[in-house]
Amino acid sequence: MGLLQAIILGIIQGLTEFLPVSSSGHLVIFQHLFGLKEPELVFDIAVHVGTLIAVVIYFKKDLVAIIIALARMTGRLAKGQARLTDAWSDPDVKLALLIVLGSIPTALIGLGFHQVADRIFSSVKMVGLMLLVTGAALWATRWTGKTGHGVKRFSPGKALLVGFVQGLAILPGISRSGSTIAAGLFLGLKRDLAVRYSFLLSIPAICGAALLAARDVSRGGDFSAGIIFTGMLSAAVVGYLSLKLLVFIVKKGQLYLFSPYCWVVGGLALFL
Repeated sequence: MGLLQAIILGIIQGLTEFLPVSSSGHLVIFQHLFGLKEPELVFDIAVHVGTLIAVVIYFKKDLVAIIIALARMTGRLAKGQARLTDAWSDPDVKLALLIVLGSIPTALIGLGFHQVADRIFSSVKMVGLMLLVTGAALWATRWTGKTGHGVKRFSPGKALLVGFVQGLAILPGISRSGSTIAAGLFLGLKRDLAVRYSFLLSIPAICGAALLAARDVSRGGDFSAGIIFTGMLSAAVVGYLSLKLLVFIVKKGQLYLFSPYCWVVGGLALFL
């Protein structure tokens, strides 16, 4: 993989990780176009870490609020000034607990598929089929309500369902952001909460995937640090801008606008 290819793939990752068109699916397609017949899983993880940096920067206020709330609640519990049930009444603490709950099915699915990830991620036909599925899910968001509920009515069961959907996004062509935001909307979450939860939930998922990929690096893969860093940086910069655009589109209730693109690219991947 050359430097220019790393930059292009990083830009593709930054655009497609947040825009609901499947980053993994596009990376598979472009890696094949570049003649990279074996899936560059470690590079894929590196550019995912780049988009993780973009998420942390964009949602830094939410993350700081969660950390402060957890620290405050821990102190109260240690002093006997609160009970465990009180944690559920604090919106920021509850959101943190819901992120933990949602991460459980994601982790189970990710660990289960990790052993066959190489084969799955190398199939362009799989990408095409799953992009058609992603397009259908996005189109269905047209019929979600304009209003929804906030963290107060966000139940553990709903968090587990969104986490399960995120786990399925290990399949290339299933957009992680698109599927989890759509799931949140279908479950009645406010648009703002659906997009916030989707990307806050992605943080432990990306970290876990990076740890799994670290084993491949330690086994001695031929990876250039410069190429890895270049791809990561381009993914972070483009990803931040893409994230701002997606949040704007979701708040407008126009997530379905990406459906035709998914269908066209999915069809081309299947038939061409």
